Amino acid sequence: MTSTSARPPDVGSSRAAAVWAALEPILSDGPLRVLDVGGGTGGFAVPLAQRGHTVTVVDPSPDALALLARRAQAAGVAGAVTGVQGDGDRLAEVVAAQSADLVLCHHVLEFVDEPVTAAAALATCVRAGGWVSLLVANQAAAVLARAVGGRTEEALALLHGQPDGTRHRRFDIDELHDLVVHAGLSVEQWHGVRVVADLLPAAEVAAEQSAAVRQLEAVLAQRSPYRDLASDVHLLCRR
Repeated sequence: MTSTSARPPDVGSSRAAAVWAALEPILSDGPLRVLDVGGGTGGFAVPLAQRGHTVTVVDPSPDALALLARRAQAAGVAGAVTGVQGDGDRLAEVVAAQSADLVLCHHVLEFVDEPVTAAAALATCVRAGGWVSLLVANQAAAVLARAVGGRTEEALALLHGQPDGTRHRRFDIDELHDLVVHAGLSVEQWHGVRVVADLLPAAEVAAEQSAAVRQLEAVLAQRSPYRDLASDVHLLCRR
């Protein structure tokens, strides 16, 4: 098991680079109790456990949790990763209050029935002074993607907060900010994620163009107007 001061493992995608970069100062501050809500098969949980953190993954899918267990076993961190079946908006049923130093909630609020309730549950699970990493789909990027693709009616529907025929909710940055503040969290930083990665040909992203793509994503993630148009919005919040 490596030290928490080590460089974060390469999780294989420029799309995740901005999130890992934002989390790095927090992860380097000693072993943490991490709660990964909707963490599925362990894309974040296993690398975090490899760095010495203890991770609990809450996910509604038993199949995803079974794969998580296999991945953790193969990585030699089975003792540091626990899978719990549960829903993002019913965390109190499976997670003790103030039991986590860091809560990850990546691409969950788009699918829960009540985002306000889910955000409040996240705040309850993290200790005072702890952190919440929130990643959601960006409404602005979805509107532009549909407009450029000629799907103007869908673009207009999304712009006005109406459903576009999917169960995938998108968030405006101001709406998201108000949501987490209402839950009792303060927004310390926000970033754009996948600013350019989704605009590149798939082959180039797979090949990573490594340093160039990752460096550009890291820089643009923190700068408006670029971050405002990223596919996802990432908030680092504190309780």
